[in-house]
Parts: sequence; structure tokens; C-alpha cells
Amino acid sequence: MILRDLELFLSDNSTPEDPVLEDLYRQTHIRFVNPNMVSGHIQGKLLEFLSRMINPGKILEIGTYTGYSAICLAKGLRPGGTLYTIESNDELSEFSRSYFIKAGVDSSIVQLTGRAQDIVPELHCMFDLVYIDGDKREYCDYYSIVKNKTKSGGFIIADNVLWGNKVLGKNSHDPQTAGISDFIEMIRSQNDVEKLIIPVRDGLMLIRKI
Repeated sequence: MILRDLELFLSDNSTPEDPVLEDLYRQTHIRFVNPNMVSGHIQGKLLEFLSRMINPGKILEIGTYTGYSAICLAKGLRPGGTLYTIESNDELSEFSRSYFIKAGVDSSIVQLTGRAQDIVPELHCMFDLVYIDGDKREYCDYYSIVKNKTKSGGFIIADNVLWGNKVLGKNSHDPQTAGISDFIEMIRSQNDVEKLIIPVRDGLMLIRKI
């Protein structure tokens, strides 16, 4: 009850959810499996704020799902900027594209379908901001391929790093939890980045490339 009251307090005292995003959130829950994967109001607004503060020219997103986070991130692009978003499930592309159009950001978004490990090396550009929200078992792989494509001073944001607080357990060995735990350990061992975990929703790790 306390958690629900806190969620209501946060929502009531934040800028109201964009009507397009509100509809996207609702339709995701009606039409798709695992709708909890969608970002939602508070996390989405935080991503928008971070993107606006960074004001990136190029954004890379791994894990489009139904497009909520892509819309939020795209709102912070500088004029003429581009967001490349990668989704492994090609059945989601048409749905997410329809909401990119409704949100008025479709001209700034390039949708790519397939494995990030195959696609990212073929993208011949450097990114100011990278958002990782794909298969948790592959976070280390994602990070390894995006780090060298992130500009010095640029940011990498990884979602779900608390993973339902399973990362706090010493005996959690399922592949998803192990993937997140290995990723966190990888980042902790690196001296050429600054890192910060913030307990928003399921945990966001902010990484700045020095």
C-alpha cells in the first residue's frame, strides 16, 4: 500500500503523461505479452529529461519493444538528430512505428530489426547516448559493442539493473539474473567510466565514458 501511495504521489506531482504515451502504455498492456517491459510514465519522463539535458545528435537504443522509451529519448534529440532503435522481434515494428508517427518523432527514428550484435558493428557513426534494454543475458555483449561507438563524455544507460532485486541475492543463478550481475561487475571493474545506479522502477545504471 505504501509503495502504491508513493507511485500515486510521484505521478500526481510530475508533468502529466503525454496522451500518446498514455495510449501506447494502455495498448501495450491490452495487446502484448510481458507488458511490464514498457517504460511507463515516471521512467519515461526521466529518460526524456536525461536526453534533453544531454541534447544528443545520435542515440542508439537496444530493445525497442513497443516504442515508449524511444519516443521519450527522441524528444531530447538536437535538430536534425537521429535515434537508431533495434528490436529482435519483427512483429512489433509496425505497432511501434504507428506510435512514432502519432508522437511526431518518426522522421528522427530509424528502426532496425535483428540482433544488436550483428547490427551495431555495421552502424558507421558515434553516439552521444546509448540506452540498453534488451535481453538481460546479453548485457555484457551489448556493452562491449557499444562502448567504442560512444563518444568520450557520452552516456550509456542500462535498464533493469536491479532485476526485481534478484541481484541482491547471493544464490540467484538463473541466466537473466546472472547476465545482469555479470554486467554490473564488468562496469564496476572499469576505470575509464563513471557509473551511478539509481533505484527508479527496476533500476537504471548511468555510465559516463571518460
